[in-house]
Formats: sequence, C-alpha cells, structure tokens
Amino acid sequence: MNRCLRLNTAPACAWPAALLTSALVLFVNPAFAQEAMRAFPATAKRATMQITYPPEMLLNDQVARLSPGARIRNVNNMIVLSGSLTGQNLLVNYVRDGQGMVHEVWILNATEARQRRDGAVLPSNYVSDAVTAYGEGGSSKSGTPLPDPK
Repeated sequence: MNRCLRLNTAPACAWPAALLTSALVLFVNPAFAQEAMRAFPATAKRATMQITYPPEMLLNDQVARLSPGARIRNVNNMIVLSGSLTGQNLLVNYVRDGQGMVHEVWILNATEARQRRDGAVLPSNYVSDAVTAYGEGGSSKSGTPLPDPK
C-alpha cells in the first residue's frame, strides 16, 4: 500500500491566523461572557443575601428561608449549593414562591449590580405627620411647644 504524507500542505500565513483565532477565543470570550446581562423575571427583587445555616438565610438582614427546591445561580449562571456560600454577603436578585420562601436566587456580576431593581434600597425611617407638620425639633412652626401626649 502506498501512503504518501505531505507535511507542508498549509501555507505559511495559516499559522499566525490560527494563533490569533485561538487567542481571541481564549482571552476575549470569557471576559465578554462575564459581563453579559441575564434576563431576570419581572417579579425578581434585589437584596443582600447571607446564608447563615442552610436553608436559613438573611435577606437585607431579615430572616428568610430557602424553599425545598431552591436554585442559586452564580455569576456564570451555574447552580451552586447553599452550603458553599455560608457566611458570604452577596448582592442577589431573588424570587419567592407561593409560600413566601425564596425559590430562585441569582448572584449578580458587576454589570447586573449597576441596574436598578425593586428592593435594592431599604426604606428610610418612618416619618409621621407630626414630624413633618411641626419639624423635627418637637415644636410647632410658630415656636410653641407640642402638647404632651398623655
């Protein structure tokens, strides 16, 4: 059997093109994928999450619980276990199920964190009508003291 192998079949300019293509695939693509935006449901809210003792967690420093089929996705959109996140403070988007338990969680990358979403800012302290009408000092705008509430 006659087998003839030609070793120099590729042109000389093919090697630099192949190296450039592989460099683009290796170095440009992961950086782009890291900053990609994911599509979140309209009902998703923003919070800081800390897993304390799975399935218990804190959302904006309030006790919450993961549902029995909860999915937590990292910045690469891969599912992670809640036990591996114990003690970390993470900025997340989340969705609750019908019973009020947290069912889906997405850990946000830098680009997603810059987007505004409900629940991101904690509400300010309660301001009553008396404070807005009389000022914060406890006296009316005319300077007379407020009546003692007994």
